Formats: sequence, structure tokens, C-alpha cells
Amino acid sequence: MEGDTLWVSHCFENVASDTAELDSFSDLNDESKKEVVSISLDLVLPNDLLERIIAYLPIASILRAGSVCKRWHEIVTSERFLWNFNRILSQKPWYFMFTSSDEPVGYAYDPILRKWYSIDLPCIETSNWFIASSCGLVCFMDNYSRSELYVCNIITKCCKALDGPPGPKISDFSALAISVDRVSHNYTISVVKSKQVPGNFFQWDLSIHLYDSETMTWVTTLAEDLMGWRGGDESVICNGVLYFLIYSTGGGGSKNRHGLIMYNLTSRSPHGILMRSFVPVPCSLTCGRLMNLKEKLTMVGGIGKQDRPDIIKGIGIWSLNGKEWQEIARMPHKLFQGFGEFDDVFASSGTDDLIYIQSYGAPALLVYDVSQKQWKWSQKCPVTKRFPLQLFTGFCFEPRLEISP
Repeated sequence: MEGDTLWVSHCFENVASDTAELDSFSDLNDESKKEVVSISLDLVLPNDLLERIIAYLPIASILRAGSVCKRWHEIVTSERFLWNFNRILSQKPWYFMFTSSDEPVGYAYDPILRKWYSIDLPCIETSNWFIASSCGLVCFMDNYSRSELYVCNIITKCCKALDGPPGPKISDFSALAISVDRVSHNYTISVVKSKQVPGNFFQWDLSIHLYDSETMTWVTTLAEDLMGWRGGDESVICNGVLYFLIYSTGGGGSKNRHGLIMYNLTSRSPHGILMRSFVPVPCSLTCGRLMNLKEKLTMVGGIGKQDRPDIIKGIGIWSLNGKEWQEIARMPHKLFQGFGEFDDVFASSGTDDLIYIQSYGAPALLVYDVSQKQWKWSQKCPVTKRFPLQLFTGFCFEPRLEISP
């Protein structure tokens, strides 16, 4: 397993000093028994054709190709190659699993090659930071002051620090989301803050703060009070709409503990009508995880028992059409049992056509392919549980080379 987890050293930093020998092909003629002539593919293929071929490789193979020889290194780091790579269909999303609660270290899973790679994350100090990703960029926000923000490409290690959002520095709950324009590569970051009104558990101040990478400025677009509901830590941006989960604090008259709010980032609803966009969840949930699958809101949720809604009995996947939820999959009970002891809350994230689901109590990782309607366990992560209370979590991201913050 150790050989499978080696990552190309800092992407392109170390280029092999000697030109590697490539497989050769021969024109053999047994009848004439002529001398065999070997021709190097590296000599035959022009740069533009070689660029196109390499661009279709899995990204881990592209990074290794950059260490083959000086010519290949120059190809995979050229602007023309990155332009070609950008035009290729997006790579399958990877899943980064933290293996320590104290340090930002772990393994990234490649679903194409079915391999794990050891990667150190830039910028962050611990694994409990808020994390959101979109189109190759990952956004981190510290969990203490909520004022340290970074946007980075964790494949190329390119990282940028941002000023923290306005509003209260210390909020009881915060939800982070990022959306990247695939054409311009401009991005929007949203932070939804929720803070209890002193002395009133049922009343919560909620505010929405947006960052625009083009203007490099923050703006507070909404601030209002919620009665009987509070914000949480789940949000995502899909097709210009910010979605975030809210949680019942009692006294709201709702039979479910969760609800969904929609906030259009273009029209920006005026003050006082936020709850008009309220969407009830499809059933009683122990937890909900929101994700953007091809600009369609998708939710993975723990289904609570009818008589004990706080105890999980299974996991479902729904997509939102208008204000109606449509169930697209339910985890087979055999796979649900395969996690062993499953907590009422769990980690789940996804993009494109893949959804990753992970128990906090073990490094087992289950993958659901929405287009193929197929469940599959990942290859075993090269880390084992060292002590009973060790927690595992992670996030999904697109591995890309051409985008930077």
C-alpha cells in the first residue's frame, strides 16, 4: 500500500534528471527476418499531439508524466496544456480524509485509479476548520474566530489569504460555501452566521455575507431575526442560489427538526421575507448534508426512526426540484450495516456524479455514482483506527491544474 500512496513531490518541483525510456514499438516481419527497428514515441509525437494525449490521463498520471523528462515537464506546465486540460471533461472528484484531529494531514482518494495519496493541506492548522469546495478550489475558514479565510488549489498548492467576513466575529454557528465560475474562474464565497439573542433561546440573529473575487470585497446582504429556528453549518451554492439548513429550537410548531432556506444571490430577497423560501425536509432527519451535483441541489440525510426520530435507521439521497424533494437513492441496508456502529450524524460530500459517505467513527468510505446508480466501497484507506474515540472526517473536491485563486 505504501507504494500506492506516494504523491508526486509538490506536483512539479522535482523533474527527473535523466530522460526516461518509453515503451517502444517494432515493425516485425518474421518471414524476411529483417533487423528490428525501435522507435521512441517521444521522438515521433509532436508537442501538440502529445499535449492532447496527456490531457486525457487521470490527473495523478499527468503529475507523474511531468517527472518523466524535461520535455514532458515543460508540456504539462505550459499555458497551452492547461488551456487544453480546461477543455477536457472534468476529472472525477476526489475525497480527502483527515487522519488526525490535531494536524491537517490525511489521504486523498482517486476514484478512477482507486488509489489513496498522502497529501498535506496548505494554510490550515487543524482538521476542524470549515471547508467548502467548487471547481478545483477549496475554501478554508478557521473554527475559532471565523476571521481567517484561505482559498487554494490543493493539487498545485497555490493559496491565497482573504480578509474575514464582516458581522459578529464570534457567532454560535457558521456555514461556509463557495461557487466558482467555470469560464471566468471568478468565485463567490458565502458565510451564513447565526447568533442567539441574549436571554432568548428561541430568537436568533441570522446574517448572510458574500465575497466577490472580482471586486475583492465583502458585503452583508441580509440580516434578520428568526423565531424558533437557527442557522447551522450546512450550506451550498447551486446555479446562483444559496441553500442552507436551519434547525428548530422549539416553539416553531414544526414536526421536523430541520428545514431548508433558499436565497437568490442575484435578486437578494429584502429584509423580513427570508422564511417565505422555507422548504420542509422530506422526512424526519438525524442530519442533512448539502451538495451541488451539476448545479442541482442534492441532500444526503440520515433517516430517523418513526418513534425515535433522533436515532438513525438508514440513509437517503434526495434532489430538489422547485420546492419538492425527489428521492433518487436509498442506501441498501447491507451497506448501511457495513459501516458497523453508525452515528446519527456522519460526513458526506460530493460533486459532479459522485457522492461520498463516511462514518465519523471509522475510515470506511462508500461511494455512490448517481449516473450509474451504483454503490461501491472505496479501496481501503491506508490508516487504521488507533484509539476508540478517534474521529474521521473529510471533504470532496475536484482535482484540477489550471485554476488558481
